[in-house]
Amino acid sequence: MKAIVYTSNTGFTKEYAEMLKYKLSLPLFDLDEAKMNLEKGTEIIYMGWLFASSVKGYKKASRRYKVKAVCGVGLADTGCLLEEVRKAISLPESIPLFTIQGGIRLSKLKGINKSMIKMLTKVFLSKKNPTDEDKRMVELLTTEASYVKEENLSAFLEWYENAK
Repeated sequence: MKAIVYTSNTGFTKEYAEMLKYKLSLPLFDLDEAKMNLEKGTEIIYMGWLFASSVKGYKKASRRYKVKAVCGVGLADTGCLLEEVRKAISLPESIPLFTIQGGIRLSKLKGINKSMIKMLTKVFLSKKNPTDEDKRMVELLTTEASYVKEENLSAFLEWYENAK
């Protein structure tokens, strides 16, 4: 792999991408910068933020570069939603997928993203008999927090070491 390319909305994906830049000694570019710095067909690791089980920017990156692995950063626990995300972005089984817990910065959300979080929160709050998971989701959706930590990259780093 020649580079890490990412798209970040509120900064969590960028934080993880920067961690990997130093751990893997690879150049790092956001998706727009990559166009100016990487040739078409370059092998990359792509990182994007998760939105409705989709990894933002993946389709665009996959049309230009040879994506060797995908990391989706979102609110759910690390390692969750793998099947849903793979299906949502039509990711071939041959490309490894990693989901990594980032966090939420409500103050940085705008437009439809902010509206969707509010709507999702209302859905969970309106449940008559909320489960422990429902209560946890309400807490995750309403509390500005960062869950960024190096240990959340362990599955990816293990794959990377074996893929070299």
